[in-house]
Amino acid sequence: MFRDTWVEVDLDRITHNVKVIKEYTGYDKIFAVVKANGYGHGDIEVAETALAAGATHLAVAFLDEALRLRKHFTCPILVLGYTSEDYFELASENNISLTIIDDFEYDGKLNVHLKIDTGMNRLGLDNSTDILRMIEKINKSKVNLEGIYTHLATAGSSDVHYYKQLNRLKSLGLDLELIHVNNSAGMLAYKEMFSAGRLGIAMYGLTPYDGVLPVELKQAFSLYSKITSVKKIQKGESVGYGATYVTSKDSYIATLPIGYADGFLRVNKGRMVEIKSKLYEIVGNVCMDQIMILVDETISKDDIVSLISDEITVGDMANDLGTINYEIVCSITDRVPRVYKSNGKITKFNNYRF
Repeated sequence: MFRDTWVEVDLDRITHNVKVIKEYTGYDKIFAVVKANGYGHGDIEVAETALAAGATHLAVAFLDEALRLRKHFTCPILVLGYTSEDYFELASENNISLTIIDDFEYDGKLNVHLKIDTGMNRLGLDNSTDILRMIEKINKSKVNLEGIYTHLATAGSSDVHYYKQLNRLKSLGLDLELIHVNNSAGMLAYKEMFSAGRLGIAMYGLTPYDGVLPVELKQAFSLYSKITSVKKIQKGESVGYGATYVTSKDSYIATLPIGYADGFLRVNKGRMVEIKSKLYEIVGNVCMDQIMILVDETISKDDIVSLISDEITVGDMANDLGTINYEIVCSITDRVPRVYKSNGKITKFNNYRF
């Protein structure tokens, strides 16, 4: 690592989150959702940890992600998004399960999950006649129907919409042994039982909905950098592009090697970071590769700065920026190395540039 900016992922916390959620829900089958490079945490590392902690399946967004995982794992892997028929044979050859969202013409061996749209209005069959016809077609083919599922739009925030979706699914009279419904929010907010649950954001220790959770989740993601420069500037001088910040008195300005190309976006201007248990403000526009902070005379070059931590959480950052916790961790790009820790010690280091 030749630039002092990095993400730390606490694998013990992911282990904790999987175990407490599995114990609380009682699910025998849990899909650990590791799409988008494990929500920015690292797909391989999170998958390995989740499986060791009790997850039984992996789930990703598209076939490329599944093929990458198949190089490392023998467990069942489900692609949650759309896959073109052109790649059904490739999925079959690699024992990867695909989501079916509409009619298809393939009669080879392939494991599939049928996606039913019960109110998300994104992907899936939504007509009961089409759904039953599709199930009949699959059962008459070489294709193996492993599961049937829907995706929740408001779990944890709207009981009315949740049960509307649930009842629509139940009204089809399908084999409940095949059905999985609940995502992280559904698993924690409701005690409805199906054959499996899809564990996403909560696995990373981030809350899937507003309100009190039934289990303790531990945030696994932290973001750090080190100060590369501290300079004293006079009252009335400006800082950064556009000269948008002007000092009201003689001030100390520290620079960090992180910027919007790393996923630390320009909207972070004006937010606080933590150095030596004290908060300091980001001033001036966030640059592509650097940010500036208004500090004091106690701060020096090479001091470690916490941008996301237990003190400045992913949730805090999401609230400040008017977004959701998912977007924060997924936004930190692969320019930033990932450092993995277990039992307080570094166990692995990923610099995606090498």
